[in-house]
Amino acid sequence: PIERRMRWGASRTEFVRPVHWLLMIFGKEVVPGTVLGLAAGNISYGHRFHRPGPVTISSAGKYAEFLRQAYVVADFSERRELIRNSVTEVATRQGGSAVIDEDLLSEVTALVEWPVVLPGRFDERFLAMPSEALISSMKEHQKYFHVVDKKGALIPVFITVANIDSRDPDRIIAGNERVILPRLADAEFFYQTDLKTPLVQQREKLRQVVFQEKLGSIYDKTERVALLARTLAPHCGADPELAGQAAELAKSDLVSEMVNEFETLQGVMGAHYARAEGLDPALGNALAEQYLPRFSGDVLPQSPIGKTLAIADRIDTLVGIFAIGERPTGSSDPFALRRASLAVLRILVEHEIDLDLLCLLRQSAAQYQDIVDSIDSIPKQVLTYMLERFHSWYVEEGVATNVVLAVLASDLSNPLDISTRIRAVADFTQRPESSALAAANKRVANILDKQSSNNTGAELNRSLLVAEAEQALAGRLADLSLETDKLVQEGCYAQALTQLASLHEPVDRFFDDVMVMVDDTALRNNRLALLWLLRKQFLQIADISLLAVSH
Repeated sequence: PIERRMRWGASRTEFVRPVHWLLMIFGKEVVPGTVLGLAAGNISYGHRFHRPGPVTISSAGKYAEFLRQAYVVADFSERRELIRNSVTEVATRQGGSAVIDEDLLSEVTALVEWPVVLPGRFDERFLAMPSEALISSMKEHQKYFHVVDKKGALIPVFITVANIDSRDPDRIIAGNERVILPRLADAEFFYQTDLKTPLVQQREKLRQVVFQEKLGSIYDKTERVALLARTLAPHCGADPELAGQAAELAKSDLVSEMVNEFETLQGVMGAHYARAEGLDPALGNALAEQYLPRFSGDVLPQSPIGKTLAIADRIDTLVGIFAIGERPTGSSDPFALRRASLAVLRILVEHEIDLDLLCLLRQSAAQYQDIVDSIDSIPKQVLTYMLERFHSWYVEEGVATNVVLAVLASDLSNPLDISTRIRAVADFTQRPESSALAAANKRVANILDKQSSNNTGAELNRSLLVAEAEQALAGRLADLSLETDKLVQEGCYAQALTQLASLHEPVDRFFDDVMVMVDDTALRNNRLALLWLLRKQFLQIADISLLAVSH
């Protein structure tokens, strides 16, 4: 999406670039019409240097052909692939491999009509800097592609895309090499300047940088995150004190010269500065990983301290923003809390971190008691919000929404456990017995919902089991309960559901042969107690009565 768009006169219609002419033809006929004050015609324009002036498009089918003759590759996809292939080829001739960022490729494609790919070189002395700094300078300022060797190390070569087929390409190359020199020199100056100030001193500057008006400075945030990280560290296999130190220094690079120039390097430069100071390598790695995953499908932090820091930082933000009443509404999510929630869930689930999330949220909320009134309800609100992200996660994987709802209907707060249950229930829905058992559970739930808690919580009296079908169901439940209870305690939900699937036949027989709501109070309550035992066996895992909606 384009952040800044323009409007034509008083019109509310938005566009990216000014509109100079309007071409609308069908076959060989001009389609009459007016758009943005321009009348339709069959005239376009060629390349402003190679073929300036109007180009008559006599046939819609030959549109691309006519413009190509005028040095314009009209098709965006064709132009994009032409640039990709040329960049790759030129880099190979320079003895390396081009690293093609897809966003940069799209941006460059939109900047040129007749792409001509050229190589350039820069002074090898700049390679002493962190490669990320060089790459950011080339990419963000000059729209250059960088080149690496077989080991993935940066080499002093860049690839630029010109919009002109010059008779003297060496002059264009020399011009680009002159332009990139001061850019890289600036980056070198920023880096050398930053190295003079240790991260712990940079951190002091964060006292003057506001995180959020009601939540204090970024320095305050690092204090909260450090305390949370020390608590969380053992769950992630990290050293508590080192995790706390990493959290204290995590945002120090935000006030560095390099990150002030290149925002995308936050965390990355912190890691380089930590290594340059001789700090523990694990700490440096964590600083680089703290913002992972940055987007959907991105890689996760891999180091124990990196995981700890990534989770703690996001939890502090979530709790704080909820505490001041700024939770996301509709499409508005200025603090990216949806992305933060999904990131925490992914780290916990994919790294198999066994953690009670509600407990962690309460520990975080405790640090806001002096800042925000009525903090007690916030952890549960944040937990509910975060767990709702499981819907979009699993729907993308093809899991039905009612499967997620069936699991989340229980009062659960361990994301890894919830994910395991969701996958087990999703597998259960593929069994032939699942439909009937879901319908039976729904029927049981409806019956029990109409009764008082005194009746549904009664203990089963086996001497009152008079019908053969209820005796069979009670017997099967007794046989299964010990085994399924053990499987549930061990988190083996798929195996437990496989065991419970064998209740299909006795449950069907019970409802075919037994009347539950009989006049005899003792008999009725005993049958309700039997149904409650049946319901509880499934509720240990999920409320599968909710699956009946889709069948």
